[in-house]
Amino acid sequence: MLTRLATGLLRLPPSRARVTLTRDVPVRVRDGVPLRTDHYAPDPSDAPTVLIRTPYGRGGPMRLLGRLVAAHGYHVVIQSCRGTHGSGGTFEPFLHERADGLDTLDWLRRQPWYTGAFGMFGASYQGFVQWALAAEAGDELRAMVAVVTASTTRDSTYAGESFSLDTVLTWAELLQAQTVPWLARQWELKRGQPRLAAALAHLPLAEADRIATGVTIPFFQEWLRHHTPDATYWRDRVFDRRLAEVCAPVLMVSGWHDIFLPAQLADHAVLRAAGIPSRLTIGPWTHGSPGLLLTALREGLDWLDTHLAGRRPVGDVPPGGRTRPGGAASDAAPVRVHVGGDGGGWRDLPDWPPPSGSSRWHLHPDAALRPEPPAPSTPDRFRYDPADPTPSLGGPLLVAQRAGPVDNRPVEARPDVLTYTSAPLTAPLEVVGPVHAEVYVRSELAYLDVFVRLCDVDPRGRSWNVCDGLVRLWPDRFPTDDSGAVRVPVPLWPVAHRFAAGHRLRVQVTGGAHPRYARNPGTGEPLGTAVTLRAGWREVLHDPAHPSVVHLPVP
Repeated sequence: MLTRLATGLLRLPPSRARVTLTRDVPVRVRDGVPLRTDHYAPDPSDAPTVLIRTPYGRGGPMRLLGRLVAAHGYHVVIQSCRGTHGSGGTFEPFLHERADGLDTLDWLRRQPWYTGAFGMFGASYQGFVQWALAAEAGDELRAMVAVVTASTTRDSTYAGESFSLDTVLTWAELLQAQTVPWLARQWELKRGQPRLAAALAHLPLAEADRIATGVTIPFFQEWLRHHTPDATYWRDRVFDRRLAEVCAPVLMVSGWHDIFLPAQLADHAVLRAAGIPSRLTIGPWTHGSPGLLLTALREGLDWLDTHLAGRRPVGDVPPGGRTRPGGAASDAAPVRVHVGGDGGGWRDLPDWPPPSGSSRWHLHPDAALRPEPPAPSTPDRFRYDPADPTPSLGGPLLVAQRAGPVDNRPVEARPDVLTYTSAPLTAPLEVVGPVHAEVYVRSELAYLDVFVRLCDVDPRGRSWNVCDGLVRLWPDRFPTDDSGAVRVPVPLWPVAHRFAAGHRLRVQVTGGAHPRYARNPGTGEPLGTAVTLRAGWREVLHDPAHPSVVHLPVP
């Protein structure tokens, strides 16, 4: 009854099969650890398998997902990663997922109901475990549905070579919260998670996990220690080196304000270059948006039907069929994106990034932003104080309620935030593709961060963040010219946005965005143990020799 009700409410295809659930099957892997596994069997049982491995438990939403997918005509195997929800061993993010995934595949091969074909489905960490297994699964793996995820989290963890503090500590707290009683967790959420808020503001960072959760979290400590680009720690915890060996068609679903979007788009580019069938949908979503998850389920079922079950031939598009929000994956263009802003909407693209030119918007004195190159001018100055770090507002965050577009006027009113604003646009400006900035900075400190954010300012003066990026500097990371200025390349999140006529473009330049990124103490002390905070002046240059600029992709 619940499955039929959910199928109707979510507007999913009608159920094809009755479902029988077998819970807590102990799947033993090579080191003897049992991994607790639930099997949803359809009747009739001659069906391929969908494997979902997760650290987030097998009850609640996962149980509903298992029943919905099984009722659609698949064996569904949902397994708790080691060290979580009854599975043995210790949870160490990413480390055991390849071996445990391969051993689970061996277990599948020994089951009488296994047909020799399987697919994988999942969001976030459930996607990381897909990539851990995918290159070695061979032609038995017929389809993947990878939602807000990527083959590597190293670059997302240390975005711009800073540290994604809010994401990492919030995730660590979420995992630990799964071990506490339900009522205690609800009370902490109702209180607004004051322990987590205190931990995000605390130094040294090596104590933040204990403040947030009451215990020391080993992987959080490891990530603080192994943060340099050459750290060997990550070699066995990323799965991007073998992407081109994956045989299965891949459906990717993401959002413009998702924490893993740049890494997921890098995966998409590798798959396309290798000739691996893939499809990409990017919507107006954050990491946990309900619309994202619903679209992923609808398009994911269609993708599995097409490539795993063979129920619909590839390319079977109805006459006059075209992409629609939440429409069938087999009806879609190779890339489907939602263009934000006034007059946007869904667009079909031949690939990502689409062909485009570059619209250059230069920083000028008097807080101006114009297409023309700058004239000789005096630099703008601001003082960044890590004891009172520039706060982050919205953008790509783990928690959906705090993520996405927000009015940036409160942060733009601070003296440590420079803004550059265009005149009102006389015609709409549609921007679709990668965005990057080049900012010339002179600083009295050698250790600093440069954060750049693009905003859409509406006629009421509200400043809505569109995309942003941060880069961390240390001595000799980038060359310094004779004037002491450093040209800082800042990749921003990719974008699909339409700036309406009458709106203005705004670029923010700041020294950080805390707690989304860990504050830069200005001293060069190690990430986990830094406690000394040094404030310092920064200059942003905009003259013919130092043309600070933001490049926007336009058709």
